[in-house]
Amino acid sequence: MSWSLTRGAGTLRTLTLLGLLALAPNQAQAQTPAYPTRPITIVVPLAAGSGMDALVRLYADQLSKTFGQPVIVENKPGAALMLAAANVANAPADGYTLLVSTSSAMAINPVLYKKINYDPVKDFVPISFYVKSPFILVVNPALPINTVPELIAYAKASTVPMTFSSPGAGVAQHLSIEYMKNRFGLNMTHVPYRATPQSIQDIAAGHVALGFAEAGASLPLIREGKLRALAVSSLTKLDSVPDVPTFAESAKTPDFEAVSWHMLYAPAATPKEIVDKLHAEMTRIMSAPDMQQKATNIGLLPINPPSIKDTEKYLADEREKWGSLVRKLDLAGTQ
Repeated sequence: MSWSLTRGAGTLRTLTLLGLLALAPNQAQAQTPAYPTRPITIVVPLAAGSGMDALVRLYADQLSKTFGQPVIVENKPGAALMLAAANVANAPADGYTLLVSTSSAMAINPVLYKKINYDPVKDFVPISFYVKSPFILVVNPALPINTVPELIAYAKASTVPMTFSSPGAGVAQHLSIEYMKNRFGLNMTHVPYRATPQSIQDIAAGHVALGFAEAGASLPLIREGKLRALAVSSLTKLDSVPDVPTFAESAKTPDFEAVSWHMLYAPAATPKEIVDKLHAEMTRIMSAPDMQQKATNIGLLPINPPSIKDTEKYLADEREKWGSLVRKLDLAGTQ
């Protein structure tokens, strides 16, 4: 009898334990806080009024409507886009402080600068990769150059190196030309400026021969005939300059792409369910035709956001691509 009672008690304890284990996931799920329950802040590394800022405000409004909570856009320009990144890297990983960033802050600057106050790999998780920011290869229209092959031939035949401008040493526009030089064995001289407008205007004035320019900044001069557009740096044409071929197409180099991009990030320790929820909403919003058209109107190249895993792979490739070029140019740690 005592054996039976002991056995029965053991069986009861076992069944009770199994029951508790079965309830555990449901209890854990019930204890997971709802998200969001208060305002979300998206930190933008550029000033209000920029193309990046305009697009963030458009999808912030959509996120606010979906979540029923304010989504605030906070501009923190400065330190070559790194002030905003450092700020969000130190924010609580709860999904309420997010970052928009680019190839400069997340793939180039970590190698270019001696010291930065964040780790682009360890401190962040990507939420959404939603647009590329291509450049347009422009030349002074007085030059006898109408295509990329003509530019390559002209540069190779020139006894004096052609000059090219950019908004500064190590920025994406500078490295895009260096990438082109490296691919085709060209000898050109860099003329760095402190801002995009002057770097483009001096190409139009004939003080500098060429450059990769931001679409939004160069389109007015292209349409006025003050700059000649040879190619876009993305693998896809830009609707804003439909007659301009891609560099890859014009130079017959199918893999040539030199673009910046915009991505939405969260601090790395943000709970997966929050990251997944944000990713799903951003995918829905940024895949909508009207939102893609608005991105196109700004001079950006909209994409359907890939999975987080595919985005992380793309980021790793971009870090290797630009980081290795910075090292090859002996620019590592020069800023």
